[in-house]
Amino acid sequence: MSIWARISEFLSTVPANALSNLIEAVRTVFEGDPELRRRVAFSIAMIALSAKMAKADGVVTQAEVRAFQQIFEVPREQARNVARLFDLAKQDVAGFELYAERMARLCGSGQPNCAMLEDILDGLFHIAKADGFVHEREVAFLQRVAEIFEIDEQHFERILSRHAILGEKDPWLVLGLERGAPFEEVRARYRRMVADNHPDRLIARGVPEEFLAIANSRLAAINGAYETIERSMQRT
Repeated sequence: MSIWARISEFLSTVPANALSNLIEAVRTVFEGDPELRRRVAFSIAMIALSAKMAKADGVVTQAEVRAFQQIFEVPREQARNVARLFDLAKQDVAGFELYAERMARLCGSGQPNCAMLEDILDGLFHIAKADGFVHEREVAFLQRVAEIFEIDEQHFERILSRHAILGEKDPWLVLGLERGAPFEEVRARYRRMVADNHPDRLIARGVPEEFLAIANSRLAAINGAYETIERSMQRT
């Protein structure tokens, strides 16, 4: 059974007013299967938080809906329940902090800076920038989610740069390096980041295959940053 069929089956049993309790319900329903529990929890968190992210600036645009659809390739037969959750969540931003807190507790081993939480935040960035303009309320939403996920300020700034939210991407910041670091350090850091962000790593920590567009986008930013630094060093 596909992850979407599992999610659709699960959502079909959840009352319409139970959005804030979904993560606890996931913990109970899938208690005997930790891997499936992480995959379902990740997917539901991405759907609900994406809807609230889109609503953060006061209006859900068609561009944001399309961005949501780019990440979530939902089979037609499961689309109704997924749309039900998205529509319920997008009514307002209220409750997102509690939702993010429960997701943080459930994530992986539960340790600070859990890699799956960065995967979720990356998906939210994709939604935020979809309409070509990131509203200050959307940035505040992202910052607050990052705080709840225990993603520190420096780490958050690297993610901001990776998505070019505040202008052109800073390749040094994307790789988390001091400007002018030796090329050997740049290359070692790049190789480590590529290995850490390989799609297989995301799958291993519970990210469903349907969400690997997140990994591909992140790898593209990392590759671009490395190539930019490499070219600049060759010119000097």
